[in-house]
Amino acid sequence: MTLKEILVGFGNAMWGTPLLLLLMGGGLFFLLYSRFLPFRYLKHAIQILRGKYDKDQSEGDINHYQALSTALAATVGMGNISGVAVAITMGGPGAIFWMWVSAFVGMATKFFTCTLAVMYRGKDSLGHLQGGPMYVIREGLGKKWQPLAVLFCVAGMFGTIPSFQSNQLTAAIGEGLLLPMGIELTFGIKLTIGIILAIIVAMVILGGIKRIGTVAGRMVPLMVGIYVVSVIAILVLNYELVPQYLKLIFVDAFTANSVLGGAVGAIVVAGARRAAFSNEAGIGTAPMAHGAAKTNEPVREGLVAMMGPAIDTIIVCTMTALAILITGIWQDHTEGISGVTLTIKAFDDSLWGGRYLLVLALFIFAITSLFSYSYYGGKCFSYLFGAQHVRWYQYFYIGMVIWGSIASLGAVIGLIDGMYALMAFPTMISAFILAPKVMKAAKVYFAKDDLKQKREH
Repeated sequence: MTLKEILVGFGNAMWGTPLLLLLMGGGLFFLLYSRFLPFRYLKHAIQILRGKYDKDQSEGDINHYQALSTALAATVGMGNISGVAVAITMGGPGAIFWMWVSAFVGMATKFFTCTLAVMYRGKDSLGHLQGGPMYVIREGLGKKWQPLAVLFCVAGMFGTIPSFQSNQLTAAIGEGLLLPMGIELTFGIKLTIGIILAIIVAMVILGGIKRIGTVAGRMVPLMVGIYVVSVIAILVLNYELVPQYLKLIFVDAFTANSVLGGAVGAIVVAGARRAAFSNEAGIGTAPMAHGAAKTNEPVREGLVAMMGPAIDTIIVCTMTALAILITGIWQDHTEGISGVTLTIKAFDDSLWGGRYLLVLALFIFAITSLFSYSYYGGKCFSYLFGAQHVRWYQYFYIGMVIWGSIASLGAVIGLIDGMYALMAFPTMISAFILAPKVMKAAKVYFAKDDLKQKREH
C-alpha cells in the first residue's frame, strides 16, 4: 500500500457518520439553543467589525477586523476555489447545497466556539495571553480534560500544514501560466515554485501574529475584490443559465443523480467535508485567531466570528460553484481535470484573460492562507512544547510548503481532512459542555448594550 493510499484511506475513514452528526447536528443544536441569536444581531456584528467598539487598552494582540481577516485569510482561500471544485467532482452540484447548510448552522457554531476562545484565554509558557480550544479546555474544563487539549494540538499541528495551498497554487501556476507558454510542469519546476513560496512565507510568519494580522488585513479585501469581480463577470455573461444551475443544486442535493447515481448520503458527506475545510466551523482553527483579538467582551468577538461562514461559504463558494457549473466544465471527466485545474478551465472558457485573473487571485488567496495556518499550527506546538520553541515548528511548516508543491493532491487532502476531523471532536465537545456559560454571558452583554443604546437616544 502506498503513502497516498494510506492517507486517502485515513481521510475517508475519519469523515464518517459520527463526525457528520457532530458538525451538522452540533451546529443545529447551537442555532436552536441560542434561539437564532447570530442572525438576530447581524447588524450589531457589522458595527463591531467597522471598529465602533475597538479599544486599544483591551487585552489581546489584534483588533476585531484583523482577527476576522486572519481567520478569513485561512478560510476564504483555496477551499473556496479548489475546494468547491473538489466538492463538485466528488459529489456533483448537490454538494453545494450541503455546503450551504453546513455554513448556515456553522455561523452558530462559530459564535459559541469563538466567544469561548476569549472567555477562557490562558497564558502560554512565556506568559503571553492566548486563545483557542486547548485553552478553553484547560481553563474552562480543568486538568482532567487535558488529554482532549493534547489531541486537539497534535491534530492541529498537522491539520494546518500548508501543503494543500502550496499544492494547488503550484498546479495553478503550471496550468494558468506555464503551460500556455509551452513549459511543462516538471518535478524540478514544482520544487522551484515550492522553494520560492517557502521563502515568501518565511519572511512573514517569522514576524508573528501582529505582522500576519496586518498583512492579512490589507490583502484579504484585495483578493476577495479581484475574485468576486471576475466571477460576477462570468455570471453576467451567462446570466440566462444561472437560474437553471441554482435549481440543479437544490434538485441534485436530494437525488444525487449527477455524479453519485442516487447516493444522497455520499453527497451530504462530500458537501459537509469541503464546507469544513472552507469555513472551518467547529474545527477549532478560527477560535485561535479570534482569541488574539483586543477585546474584553467575549460575546462581541463571537458575533464578529460568526460572519466568517456567511462571507466564506454562502457568498464566495456559491459564486465559484456557479462559475464552474454554467461553463459545463464539471462534466468533463478528462484525466487530470480536478481541483483548481477545473476552476481555471471554467474561467478560461468564459472570460478573456480569465486564467490570469484567477491565478493572481489564487496567489493572494494561497499566500494569505499560508500565513494564517502557520499561526494556528504554531499555537498548537507552543501549547505542547513551550512557546519558546515555536521556531522549530515554523521551520517544519516552511518545509511542508515545499512538500505540498511536489506531492499528489489525493495524499495532501487525505492527511489534512483526517487531521481536521480529529480537531473537531475536542472543539465541539468543549463547546457543548460550556454552551450555558456562553448564553449567560450573551444575556448580560445584550442587556448592557440595549441600556447603552437607550442612553444614547
